[in-house]
Amino acid sequence: MTALATAAITIAVLMVTTWLISLAMKNASIVDIVWGLGFVLVAWAVRLRVDTGLPARQNLLVALTTIWGLRLAGYLLWRNHGNGEDYRYRAMRKHWGARFPLVSLVTVFGLQGVLMFIVSLGVQLGQTRNAPELGWLAYVGVAVWLLGIFFEWVGDAQLARFKADASNAGKVMNRGLWKFTRHPNYFGDACVWWGIALVAAETTVGKWGLLGALVMTILLRRVSGVVLLEKSLSKRKEGYAEYVARTSAFVPRPPKAA
Repeated sequence: MTALATAAITIAVLMVTTWLISLAMKNASIVDIVWGLGFVLVAWAVRLRVDTGLPARQNLLVALTTIWGLRLAGYLLWRNHGNGEDYRYRAMRKHWGARFPLVSLVTVFGLQGVLMFIVSLGVQLGQTRNAPELGWLAYVGVAVWLLGIFFEWVGDAQLARFKADASNAGKVMNRGLWKFTRHPNYFGDACVWWGIALVAAETTVGKWGLLGALVMTILLRRVSGVVLLEKSLSKRKEGYAEYVARTSAFVPRPPKAA
């Protein structure tokens, strides 16, 4: 299928190029910034190559993906600028030594490329084949997407303001949206992709986008998101155990009584 082939080629070229740049910079962290941009490139590449879908749905999927991807990439670029390579990649570099370049191609850039392909299935397949006009499911999807982008945008902004205050050094962020969920940005990320998947699900093959949203949610909740980050936070933040006991890890809810 044209959409799948286009997405696969786009992701392969992007990830190999990013890998080569990371070798020159000696900084594998750039893959985190490229993660969001990759979805934008996939959305636009499929849009330009596929002419069998409903234009309104194609344009909607491209718009939702572009807004999300550019916001995420811009935020990570601003947050990570001047900080050097992330500790995760420094640890890998130290462990693998001279073999790190080849190992990183497979386990970092290659793996993220595969995940990008799976997560973006809704953006790819939702743009194919003629389908009825946008229906109620698409409007529900947009509403879920709006909820997600709100949690991401506001959650990241609140955390940035908190960190900018030197008096908060070493303290736990438990204000604003962070009072109701320990990871509003991750919850928002999941909502964004469930929203995109619902828009795509009005088409026959676009229903595969639900698999992409599920994979993204599992990654955020069980693999690279909540679990990985909290291993570090529990060691560095005084009172974090109490915060964990009171506050939902993912889906927002009122905090428990102390």
